[in-house]
Amino acid sequence: MRTRRRTHRRSARVEYVLPDEAESVGRARKLTSQFLARPDGRTAGLGAEHIGDATLIVSELVTNATRHGGSCRLRLHVSDTQVTVEVYDGSPGRPGVRPLTTWGESGRGLAIVRCLAQRFDIDRVDGGGNRVRAVLAL
Repeated sequence: MRTRRRTHRRSARVEYVLPDEAESVGRARKLTSQFLARPDGRTAGLGAEHIGDATLIVSELVTNATRHGGSCRLRLHVSDTQVTVEVYDGSPGRPGVRPLTTWGESGRGLAIVRCLAQRFDIDRVDGGGNRVRAVLAL
């Protein structure tokens, strides 16, 4: 006789709409760390290192979105194996990773995200704008 063991995956999702203002970046960091740190029935609560990495990713992506595309949407999805961060903006241009320079004061954000993330992609959104997604392995 065979029995099937049903595996239950735990996951949680949340979405925030952030206005086009400088305070949105700090608010996004706070919302992210609170969401990822909370233990509940669907998530186990992440360790400080993973929360720190995810919060840094959110900070960089929301900074770019509000600077270049106005208001933005932040989506977070956490599962047993990964944290997915998606930021949507209304920018007509496509974001890109610029070559790093010794004295440059900006342009490092997407390079940092690319180094931290297991997967990183940028897609155009129907109707205009971009979706930047970073997946952090747990």
